[in-house]
Amino acid sequence: MHRTHITPQVRAEDLELSLIRDISTASKSSRREMVTQTSGEPITRFDGTSNPYVDYHRNDVLLSLQHMRSDGADEMTFIIETEVTELLLKAVHFELANVAHSVRNDDVRAALVRLPRVTLLIEQIRDTWRVLSTITPHGFNEFRDHLGISSGQQSYMYRHVELILGNKNEALTRAHENNPDVWPALEAALNGPSLWDEVSALLTRRGLLEDSDGQGQDYAAPYQERPDVKRAWREIYQQADIDNDLYLLGEALVTAAMAFTQYRWNHFVGVQRILGLKPGSGGSAGVGWLRGITEHRFFPELWTIRTDLG
Repeated sequence: MHRTHITPQVRAEDLELSLIRDISTASKSSRREMVTQTSGEPITRFDGTSNPYVDYHRNDVLLSLQHMRSDGADEMTFIIETEVTELLLKAVHFELANVAHSVRNDDVRAALVRLPRVTLLIEQIRDTWRVLSTITPHGFNEFRDHLGISSGQQSYMYRHVELILGNKNEALTRAHENNPDVWPALEAALNGPSLWDEVSALLTRRGLLEDSDGQGQDYAAPYQERPDVKRAWREIYQQADIDNDLYLLGEALVTAAMAFTQYRWNHFVGVQRILGLKPGSGGSAGVGWLRGITEHRFFPELWTIRTDLG
């Protein structure tokens, strides 16, 4: 196998690491004036040692984070696709948190605007495995030992997405308990209502579920399918038309959930292609563990009512 040649794009040791830099704002009129001054050509000279694009995005920091620990030719792709996944997970969580906020405030229309974006973002995560699956078993073995016991299950951003979607797993969440930078937010998410809990509260406000006042509800416990929630959604789906915002919400949620299941499946198959039946890096049984999670469904009542629809 050919060895890897690395061409540095930035001197990481020289980076100024304050994450936010001030940049000047612009306006419609200032942009029109600038075009007049530049005769429509891009600006190519800037004061200081940077430019506004780098200052806004901090790409100098972002693009300095890919440190290969081996000579394996596939390690850079593995690192970058994993980091892309982390960024997309952050975007998914941001959108889902806003969907939950909209539902909490009875603004189903706003939730319906955001949910298609959630689905597309999850599909982008799913498709990272189209690239990762080009890594051969030999290529992965060239750098696998350098991973130590690091594993995707240790991603706190992935855990945030699972929690807000309603898959509460206290043991996996507490894997981050030793990290004071991330644990407070994760603990709050574990012990707080998920998006599905917020949707059920919406159904209660609409008179489709009895009001329990949330007394004694253990949000951190694994979600168990509820017959009353299933009955409520069956009633909603009996009026399956575009004027029924709850029906539209249910379909948007199940579309996003289906995309996440497809991502889990691509992950499972991709790992099986690369690893076979070997143990995972972080203590799991590898594909044996991943196979089980492909059977999980977010918003379970939205799936089970389909058997009853005629």
